[in-house]
Amino acid sequence: MSTLLPTLLAIETSSELASCALLRGDAVLSRASSGVRTHSQSILPMVQELLAEAGVSLADVDAIAYGSGPGSFTGVRTACGIAQGLAYGANLPVVPVVTLDAMALACHQQHGAQRIVTVLDARMGEVYWAQYDYQDGLQIVSPPALSAPAGVAPQGDVNGCGNGFAAYADALAALPCAVTADAAIMPHAVQVAQLARLAFAAGQFVTAAEAQPLYLRNKIAYTSAERLDMQAAKAAAESAQ
Repeated sequence: MSTLLPTLLAIETSSELASCALLRGDAVLSRASSGVRTHSQSILPMVQELLAEAGVSLADVDAIAYGSGPGSFTGVRTACGIAQGLAYGANLPVVPVVTLDAMALACHQQHGAQRIVTVLDARMGEVYWAQYDYQDGLQIVSPPALSAPAGVAPQGDVNGCGNGFAAYADALAALPCAVTADAAIMPHAVQVAQLARLAFAAGQFVTAAEAQPLYLRNKIAYTSAERLDMQAAKAAAESAQ
């Protein structure tokens, strides 16, 4: 375990953007690719590129972080399965990070926003959303929720971000923040890694076996196909080491 700042490897595949990041000291390296169909194939080569560029192995990493959701069911399963596989093989702890938290941090970093509402397209006429204050770190005002666009109800003046503002522009047009909302901000592994470092330092991590996706839609149990997806992602990550 590092005696300095912990080194974190982060994976984020909850949306159409797949990304990974390595946070080491004050330096961050990242890779990203777009195309939801290719996440399971693209993320491991990107991870291997990152480690090679940094000149480190998984044994030099202190924890594996992943965007736990909410987001695409397939995407959050992929990130969770790969994080599990890498963590099992290297005997590392895992740090789940909520995707909307990562978006809020990006909004603060890119726009200096203090009061933030994140709105992520959940498909099927719905959005995932949450509200935050940034005061010496992210503070949750309204926890992640799933609703129709009309259900997005931030308190006070906020900055908006997320692709929900583009996907449901008409439905969200009545919100004062809609005019200036940055719809290009999406969950990214860089912010997942940065939030995970804080969580890891605070002891907020789990074992690989305990890692789970965060679904806000009702999920009673994994389907057979979902279990196979996670097992395949995990097995691919284990075999890549």
